[in-house]
Amino acid sequence: MRFTGECFRAHDPNWSWTPLSGAGAALKGRRFNWPGLETLYLSLSFNTVFREVSGGFAHRLTPYVLCSYDVDCDDVADLRTEAGRANLRVELASLACAWGSDLAVGREPASWRVVRRLLAEGHAGALVPSFANGATADDQNLVLWRWGPDLPHRVTAYDPSGKLPKTRLF
Repeated sequence: MRFTGECFRAHDPNWSWTPLSGAGAALKGRRFNWPGLETLYLSLSFNTVFREVSGGFAHRLTPYVLCSYDVDCDDVADLRTEAGRANLRVELASLACAWGSDLAVGREPASWRVVRRLLAEGHAGALVPSFANGATADDQNLVLWRWGPDLPHRVTAYDPSGKLPKTRLF
């Protein structure tokens, strides 16, 4: 499917100079990427961004830089609904797996196997439910493995006044 819309992301300030980078996720891997696979994790709402960065727990947040993105991306797998997952032969349990626990015991997370298959089928990313603590059906994310400044996988950071730093030394 083609996804067009506004998305949001909360950056560690150390990465604010490169808002389109997926290098942070590639360092150790996350739910939908293994180490070395650059991945851009975006949320479809402000509420979801805060739920994701806080893990859904009520505690003080460390500093973040909140950014808005314009997305026009083709080849997106829609895994937000039971029908969408069935169409793509994906089990919710695979997406919701305890990926951190799997890694701790040397097992590949089921979510990574889903990603491998989706990439092999030509998908640039996936719309997924949020698995943060306390997430509701309204909490949804866009995870991208292929993106850039041009169609068919265009993602741009909204920064009309140039406030984001241009180098790491800001």
